[in-house]
Amino acid sequence: MSDTFGQTIKVTIFGESHGPAIGCVVEGLPAGLPVDTAVIDRCLAMRRPSGAISTARVEADPYVIESGVLNGYTTGTAVNIVIPNGDTKSADYSEMASVARPSHADYAAFVKYKGKNDTRGGGHFSGRITAAVVAAGALLLPTLQAKGIRIGTHIAEIAGVKDRAFGAGEDLAKDLETLYTLDFAALDEAAGEAMREAILAAKADADSVGGILETAVTGMPVGVGEPFFDSVEGLLAHAIFAIPGIKGIEFGAGFGLANMRGSVANDPLRIAEGRVVTTSNNAGGINGGLTNGMPVMFRCAVRPTPTIGREQDTVNFRENVNATLAAKGRHDPCIVHRVRAVVDAMTAIVIADLLAGEGKLQ
Repeated sequence: MSDTFGQTIKVTIFGESHGPAIGCVVEGLPAGLPVDTAVIDRCLAMRRPSGAISTARVEADPYVIESGVLNGYTTGTAVNIVIPNGDTKSADYSEMASVARPSHADYAAFVKYKGKNDTRGGGHFSGRITAAVVAAGALLLPTLQAKGIRIGTHIAEIAGVKDRAFGAGEDLAKDLETLYTLDFAALDEAAGEAMREAILAAKADADSVGGILETAVTGMPVGVGEPFFDSVEGLLAHAIFAIPGIKGIEFGAGFGLANMRGSVANDPLRIAEGRVVTTSNNAGGINGGLTNGMPVMFRCAVRPTPTIGREQDTVNFRENVNATLAAKGRHDPCIVHRVRAVVDAMTAIVIADLLAGEGKLQ
């Protein structure tokens, strides 16, 4: 199924942006895993709109765990989480049932589903659906944290404004703890303020901006993953590209490796405190598709939000004529700061599935 991801732990998402509810079903979880609703609450809050730099549509996300959890632990059956939709204004999207938003899925979805797809707020192609992904990922975080695995994403760049890089060693651990407390995930406060100003400037022009997110995963055991088709990079890329708006991903030094010699690109191996480590991490913690014990590091590019108020050339695909569109309704001038919670969740889903497949989750 196109809405299901995972091999041992399978996550299925459902719903539409302006339908009664969205949600997820998580199958394959062993009984006895801890579930912390405070973690789910916090992760959903990190994805939620935040003032003038976000959409005016603010959903409270009053989710209900309908099955699979009892007294704070998984029961071994499928976990079903439902998140009702409340703050919808479908009339704002009536024009988009026939006039395509440039770079949105409107036209392609019309063709694929023969005009029967739900177009309200983008339907199943809306970023609203990512709340269900965040809930699924947050469900798994306490188990990963109990195994010493930490996941965090910061805003590396928005509209050309750059955050400071992740620290190393203990500094990285501190950064990951700090990120969990931040609603706007810039590690440098001044950079974060400049990013907000860039978002507001785009909003004032009825436009939008994109950016880059950087993710770190610490505490991964050595040797997780499979070569070729189930490599750690391959599975993470598969999941991250499922997030609306993601248009690029690189691991470690990524494309920068193309301009290095091997003597520079290679990560030298040493023994430190009785374990094998590398003195650099250009590979992003992955060799041959397997984790090597160093932090898994990757960056992903988030495109500018396609739904903007500025007039653009497009088509009326029902009448097959040229048209223009200045999108009405409520939309984000930037989604980067909200997407970071989704990247964290997708990463948690992939890591948990990999560990479960190798019998290492419990």
